Amino acid sequence: MCLAPSRFILRAFLAKWGVPVERESMPYDVVIVGAGPAGLAAACRLKQLSAEISVCVVEKGSEVGAHILSGAVFEPRALNELFPDWQKMGAPLKTPVSSDEIYYLSQADKGIKVPGFFVPKTLHNHGNFIISLGNLCRWLAQQAEALGVDVFPGFAASELLFTETGAVKGILIGDMGVGADGEHKSSFTPGMELHGKYTLFAEGCRGHLGKRLIAQFALDVGKQPQHYGLGIKELWQIPAEQHRPGLVVHTAGWPLAESATHGGGFLYHLEDRQVALGLITDLSYENPHLSPFDEFQRYKHHPTIAQFLKGGKRIAYGARAITKGGLQSQPKMHFPGGLLIGDDAGTLNFAKIKGSHTAMKSGMIAAEVLAKALAQGLEATDLSEFAAAYEDSWAYDELYLQRNFGPAQHRWGNLWGSAYAFVDINLFSGHLPWTLSDNKADHACLKPAADCPVIHYPKPDGVLSFDKLSSVYLSNTNHEEDQPCHLRLIDPSIPVAKNLPLYAEPAQRYCPAGVYEIVEQDGFALIMQPEAGDNDETPLPRLMRKQSLTYEATLLAVILREGLEEFDIKSDGTKFYLTQKEIKERIELFYKEQPNKSKLWKDLSRPITSLLNVGILKLNREDAANKDNNQYEIKRIIKAFISNDKLE
Repeated sequence: MCLAPSRFILRAFLAKWGVPVERESMPYDVVIVGAGPAGLAAACRLKQLSAEISVCVVEKGSEVGAHILSGAVFEPRALNELFPDWQKMGAPLKTPVSSDEIYYLSQADKGIKVPGFFVPKTLHNHGNFIISLGNLCRWLAQQAEALGVDVFPGFAASELLFTETGAVKGILIGDMGVGADGEHKSSFTPGMELHGKYTLFAEGCRGHLGKRLIAQFALDVGKQPQHYGLGIKELWQIPAEQHRPGLVVHTAGWPLAESATHGGGFLYHLEDRQVALGLITDLSYENPHLSPFDEFQRYKHHPTIAQFLKGGKRIAYGARAITKGGLQSQPKMHFPGGLLIGDDAGTLNFAKIKGSHTAMKSGMIAAEVLAKALAQGLEATDLSEFAAAYEDSWAYDELYLQRNFGPAQHRWGNLWGSAYAFVDINLFSGHLPWTLSDNKADHACLKPAADCPVIHYPKPDGVLSFDKLSSVYLSNTNHEEDQPCHLRLIDPSIPVAKNLPLYAEPAQRYCPAGVYEIVEQDGFALIMQPEAGDNDETPLPRLMRKQSLTYEATLLAVILREGLEEFDIKSDGTKFYLTQKEIKERIELFYKEQPNKSKLWKDLSRPITSLLNVGILKLNREDAANKDNNQYEIKRIIKAFISNDKLE
């Protein structure tokens, strides 16, 4: 797969040797942002329609599929249209759905299986496949390249580019070689401008450029508020006797029902003794003490789910937001110079709990509209004809059929909302003569913390449930220490001045990576966020200012700083071995300017314990044959350093 055009490589080489490099531009007929199902389907369809159309796809992940965790139920309808011979072409659809099971979980140890007759037909998956969506996207990228598309992974679109008349004319790729302080490093290379006669935005849910386009062109005027869910997922390898390839399990009720929260869980049996499971939490929840991550950890202990996981091994973790407002919330998808497609526009079929096929179809429709416009010699126009083509498609028909599913869930909860969906979808095929509204934005549903009970979550057992640190480690999310942080608070005063006293700052609980945290320092509450700013008016602790990592991973970041010569990763990639001296030097290097050492052990005890409990961090003492006391040894070292005691 092409990692970059030759110009990119040459510019990086020149920058390395200190040769000044000016910002350049590359022209294309169509620029596509995002190498997901929608963007790649659009790219392939464009080239199928005309080999003369020049197309590039920009993907921020290090490779196509890098940001997509395995495990999805895939409906092949759009793929059948795009590549009718996909089976002969080797598309990675290996596991057909063999059976569906729907459960309503009433308590932590109880649940009932819903008879198939009463299940909304949108959840019947006969003819679908359980796939790795990442592998499918890699395969689509290969087909796109074979057709002549330039696919550029590892390059994030950072800014929009406009013509003098205000139409979109492309994107700016982010600068390379910028330090955490914003200064140019020796490897600095200015990002290139990618100019397109038209630009397709397929960034996924809440894409940062898509948000700007919606605001700039008022694409959501007259639409209901968009609604979102947070899906947290894990991939497990389980014993063969518990594996049922092709089994699809969906659940509603517990644990979210205990806090009157909407959402549901899933468990899919893939090939190779793997299962993907997760919990989707609607972000319209009321109790600010709720933690979607911890709700998911509880979920895995229900007998319906635990029966498949016992004796297995967790091998991956991930999380993503989903856009689930449906047609009532879908913005206008066309604007001068481009189109929104896929989840950037909210094409998910929430009633089916799947959206890859509708995303692909939206991209294919966009390609057909673009090809006609380019054939007429047009560029940077408002492709209003896309709206009619989209509304005339089966993708739109699907979303119209299920338009009342989400509002019904929000109004009446999972149980009665699903009962309504049965009548609406199964009996009337979505043709009841009304459309339900859902005009209350998700964030407006949150109640003050004082009005809600505090939720006390059990400690993870390290067998079925785990802490955030070990989970983030399995997500393979890596950032250089000396790079700008991609997460920034627009107004750093809001978390402490407003969210903390009123809502107990829910950001420290809803973030699935533990990026945000509230701590007290010198009697003041502070929001812990990577690189929120070095403004003197934003007093953030040095602890997080120097790291582009989560707070819980700070100790690990300290230990793994540059210059650690005896650092070794075992073949399974799960353990780090260090000497006493190395640990002390790393911590001392980081904290030598900290005046309040008496507080450091309190700050460090939790991340240290987390690292030890999950087996990520172990101590290698050359003079000790028995390493059973690793936890005690590292705690002793840190405590001794903080108290200024001498180490033996």
